[in-house]
Amino acid sequence: MAAMPAHAAMAFLPFALAIGIWVSWSDMKFMRIPNLAVIALALVFVVIGPLVLPWHGYLWQLVHFPVLLGVGFVLNLARAMGAGDAKYIAAMAPFFAANDAMIIALLLSAVLLAAFATHRILRQVPAMRRATVDWESWQRRDFPMGFALSGVLIFYLALVAVFGH
Repeated sequence: MAAMPAHAAMAFLPFALAIGIWVSWSDMKFMRIPNLAVIALALVFVVIGPLVLPWHGYLWQLVHFPVLLGVGFVLNLARAMGAGDAKYIAAMAPFFAANDAMIIALLLSAVLLAAFATHRILRQVPAMRRATVDWESWQRRDFPMGFALSGVLIFYLALVAVFGH
């Protein structure tokens, strides 16, 4: 399995950034990841992937989708993960090169901690609460994972685009 080329990451990044902002906002405001955002992200990979990735790499990375969808389905059944999070992870999965698993795990750890801390701190700031008074995530005990997951995808693609492989 080949690494993600820098030019492919650059091609994916603007779309991932826009969809990631959409997902983050929606998950914080409504505690829901829109199915349309998941479909849009999957379509970005399906449409742009063959243009910027070697064919064998594209096909291998495309296999990540059903594998992670299956894992997410099981985790959702076990109530360990929300259905929207599971679908979003599956749609994100093809964008990651399997040989970057260690980098992805480290990035997930760092971004998850940073996103959680940021969310919990910002919900205590009165000006932020007034500006976003109707955000459901301020009231709920659970955390809007779409916020963190979007960050992982965006930072990964940005790192690959800048530093390449």
